[in-house]
Amino acid sequence: MRLLTACLLLITPALAQSSASQLPPDDAIRIREFYRLAAQIQDQIWPEWDKVPAPLLLLTDKAEFLSHHSAPKEFTKIGEDLYAGPRQFPTGLSATFPVFGPSSVIVIGEPKNTESKTSTPWLIAVMHEHFHQLQNAQRGYYTGVEGLGLSRGDQTGMWMLNYPFPYEKPEIAKSFSQLRDLLLAAVTEKNDAEFAKLAKRYITERRRFLAQLSTDDHKYFSFQLWQEGIARYTQIKTAEAAASYQPTEEYKTLGDFESFVDYSARARQETYDELRRADLAKWKRVAFYSFGATEGLLLDRLNARWKEEYFQRMFSTDSYFDPR
Repeated sequence: MRLLTACLLLITPALAQSSASQLPPDDAIRIREFYRLAAQIQDQIWPEWDKVPAPLLLLTDKAEFLSHHSAPKEFTKIGEDLYAGPRQFPTGLSATFPVFGPSSVIVIGEPKNTESKTSTPWLIAVMHEHFHQLQNAQRGYYTGVEGLGLSRGDQTGMWMLNYPFPYEKPEIAKSFSQLRDLLLAAVTEKNDAEFAKLAKRYITERRRFLAQLSTDDHKYFSFQLWQEGIARYTQIKTAEAAASYQPTEEYKTLGDFESFVDYSARARQETYDELRRADLAKWKRVAFYSFGATEGLLLDRLNARWKEEYFQRMFSTDSYFDPR
């Protein structure tokens, strides 16, 4: 937390000096609020998350703005720890990758150009990307990903998006839908005895589903749940932790302001609703986000300490569902 607080103090004067011809004022407010929010809640969700640097590249219609990172030569310094550079990425992008070197950078467009649309969902989405920085920062992450043997010669990382998983294979899509329904039934069951029965049935059917997959397809499915599913889970937990966060007065002045209390109240249900609609054949890997997140919420009820081993068991959550 001390690291992000110190960075916040450095960036605040720079962002305050921004003008419409540079970093738009509303974007300056959002960036400040992200670092302030992260500093206050991140370690409630994942221990030592505050130790991970959080460089951010904001994509606007006219330029790109970099903070918390040393600037490449094509960028111009416009303030303390703030740089402006030419447009190169699509403005609707939301991703995290080492665009300027070893450290992963959050690369994200303004709310209006992303799925978030407004400021508060956007801030929570940035926290999702910040969690990817925590994943990427783990010792052995990149060599481990390469060791999965799924890239098939692709050196760009695009295999993570384009891997030929059998999404449209009828028996796989049907089994996934059945597993999805069992997962939702279990995680939303309030009665503890009924929950235990449904969770046991889910775990059994989960093993049957995985048995249908080839070795590589199984590894890809597990990797996506570990990486993107748990990032979405973290997004939900961040939204819920933010319910007690008091935003700055300047953030409250934004035209699209929504209280964190209001957003947190619906964040979990939105993922459940998304999963209910998930169509593996049509949505492809996007279906893994809500599915993996909901598994994370199920694990919260099965084993409250499961996160303690998350970074020791990288690239798969399967072991959490093994019979004990």
